[in-house]
Amino acid sequence: MGEVASNLQQYPARNVEIIVHVDEMLGETKRAELVNALEGIEGISSAEFCPLRWHLMLINYDRELLNSQEVLTGVVANNIHAELIGPV
Repeated sequence: MGEVASNLQQYPARNVEIIVHVDEMLGETKRAELVNALEGIEGISSAEFCPLRWHLMLINYDRELLNSQEVLTGVVANNIHAELIGPV
């Protein structure tokens, strides 16, 4: 869970970064577990929480492998209530 808004130039042009709103207040361990689970999904390049705004996640994914709803499904599959806010 490094820096927020990582340099998008390091990712292929087909990647998109979206913001997801997490409804629950998650502790550090649960946030780390969610990030690891999401980064384990083929097509997701990175997932991170915004410091001081722990209810917001930035998720970078390959739009040729996934769409935003599939990324959101990956979050919800971890028993997290969340909504897609939109692209960065």
